[in-house]
Amino acid sequence: MSGQPLIVVAAVTLRDGRVMICQRRPGVHNALKWEFPGGKLEDGESPEAALARELREELAIEARVGRVADAVYYRYADRDVLVLFYMCEIAAGEPRTVDCNAIEWVTFEDLKGYDFAGADEVFVKRNT
Repeated sequence: MSGQPLIVVAAVTLRDGRVMICQRRPGVHNALKWEFPGGKLEDGESPEAALARELREELAIEARVGRVADAVYYRYADRDVLVLFYMCEIAAGEPRTVDCNAIEWVTFEDLKGYDFAGADEVFVKRNT
């Protein structure tokens, strides 16, 4: 694969000692795999603005996007991605499954028991 990797942003959102993860919908890339919610940047969009937009669209929440926690370069069979994992807080709303299959709040130790998409799996292995 050649060219620039796709830039993707993901939220590491903590509450009461647990982190929020989402399961991807059936029929999409990495279907039914678990991930930290987020998505692709649109043209001219900052990573922070993209993550706030994605969380609004996918989970119906307003978020405060903090610092970068990690960056993972990953080569899927059909694309290369650079995922920027940001620490986030929910500013308003309660997460709903607007554009994902399921939402769970788990401990960092429990993350090891989930089937994550490739780049998210790298993040979990590095940070647990």
